[in-house]
Amino acid sequence: MHVHLVDGTYELFRSYYGAPPAQAPDGREVGAVRGLLASMGSLLREPDVTHVGIAFDTVIESFRNDLFGGYKTSLGIDPQLWAQFPLAEEASKALGLTVWSMVEFEADDALATAAVRCAADPRVDKVWICTPDKDLAQIVRGERIVGLDRRRKQTIDEAGVVAKFGVGPASIPDLLALVGDEQDGIPGVPKWGAKSAATVLAHYGHIESIPLSARDWQVTVRGAEALADNLAAHRAEAALYKLLATLRTDVPLRESLDDLQWRGPRPELGAFCSGIGYDSFAERLADRFDGKS
Repeated sequence: MHVHLVDGTYELFRSYYGAPPAQAPDGREVGAVRGLLASMGSLLREPDVTHVGIAFDTVIESFRNDLFGGYKTSLGIDPQLWAQFPLAEEASKALGLTVWSMVEFEADDALATAAVRCAADPRVDKVWICTPDKDLAQIVRGERIVGLDRRRKQTIDEAGVVAKFGVGPASIPDLLALVGDEQDGIPGVPKWGAKSAATVLAHYGHIESIPLSARDWQVTVRGAEALADNLAAHRAEAALYKLLATLRTDVPLRESLDDLQWRGPRPELGAFCSGIGYDSFAERLADRFDGKS
């Protein structure tokens, strides 16, 4: 059994900026939602796709905003895209997918929790986390939990994480804390870049294990003294940034593995597609997936 966990927020953003705009009969912009449905239809067409969950950031803000005022918010999101978020969740439910609507936590936390939970089930052969988001690289485990960039058709396993980032999955939060993550509003520690952080973390694993003085470092890094001094001066901030970058795997998701099995679209899909002027999608889905279980 293969489990596919989809980053719905990423899919919606990708569709909004990659698919052509389209208007519903009532004039609403629905191009991103149509693109999302088309993308999910393509995924469900794959022969090994039987168990699927999709997570959305119902609101962009989460518990992390309470921890750090500079963390990402919904400010700056195009209003025409933001207006399609509720519609995207409705579309996914009508399609028959298990939908996780995140408010306190983020979509990434839901995906991380589901991935760990599903991978622990002996019936599961592989968990595919369908997103190119680097944050979720920390959840990759060997070849059992892997990342999948569906657009580029690229898979990344644990060896791939090391090859790409220079550190293993367990050190990804530390890497993001040191280097920063502009997309999430994490500033990082001054002077630390991707190369220096990867070199040091490849040896020490975690920020907490890095000696305070560069004289005690067992790795050779250019500008080591400045790096050590900056880390020493920003230890508290680095710890906070690591906490922000660490995905939660204890989100209280109600659904079990069996609940993720796709049993076809719900009866309301036809009416939903008519409402956004996309009857052709429902018709194609009925033709291709009738009786799939």
